[in-house]
Amino acid sequence: MGQETALPCCRAFVSPIVIQEAGRGDPDAARRRLKSIVDFPVLEVTEDVNALAEEYFARTRIPEKARADTFHLSLATLHGMDYLISWNFTHILGRTVRRIVQDINTIHGLQTPAICTPEEAMEIRYGNP
Repeated sequence: MGQETALPCCRAFVSPIVIQEAGRGDPDAARRRLKSIVDFPVLEVTEDVNALAEEYFARTRIPEKARADTFHLSLATLHGMDYLISWNFTHILGRTVRRIVQDINTIHGLQTPAICTPEEAMEIRYGNP
């Protein structure tokens, strides 16, 4: 399934971290996940991305085992994404994490993407039906 059919309303991007995560677990399920994102452009991890992820990690208290979540946040911010879409309510979508990320980004003059679930992104983009 290409990007055009998966997300007809918008352009989606992935990161090397998303690709790595998609490849984990059951081999058949991993193949299906990887196939579904193969045509998506891949965001580059830069020194600035690393530095911002480190600052998010230090301030948000996201646990070490979930440190990759800070990279999702910094990649979306520094690559100018409109949305960071996730189902990760524990860390990425947590109210405290979103507030801290917004505060850090404001200090640095960075635009914070809308951090939301897929359903919330559709509501933001198209309004409530």
